[in-house]
Amino acid sequence: MKVEGACHCGKIAFEADVDPDGIGICHCADCQNLSGSPYRAAIGAKPGSFALLRGEPTIYVKTADSGARRAHAFCPDCGSPICSSAVENPTSYTLRVGTLKQRHELRPSRQIWTKRRLPWCTDLSGIPAIDGQP
Repeated sequence: MKVEGACHCGKIAFEADVDPDGIGICHCADCQNLSGSPYRAAIGAKPGSFALLRGEPTIYVKTADSGARRAHAFCPDCGSPICSSAVENPTSYTLRVGTLKQRHELRPSRQIWTKRRLPWCTDLSGIPAIDGQP
């Protein structure tokens, strides 16, 4: 499936091919911190298909406790997270689902690091819902 994405302010735009069944939700502490949300939803771009159409993201390199390093790209103006990849010679990119124009067509197929999941994330059905501002 071809997807198009952009940051909040529109300075960065990209496209890629993805497997629509490949969305994962990660509940680890790093993903919570890096996304500013209780979890991160991401999907891998098929190798060689990720292309920046506009702008140049800023790169932050995160070194995990294991020593593994990962490059996280975000918009230097609005701060929207765009993707992550290997630090050197990336061959694949993990896209942030919230930046994709087609996000409403995609559904997660797995969750990882569920031990770190915030307890209230398991069932939101009991929380009052308002469509728009009150």
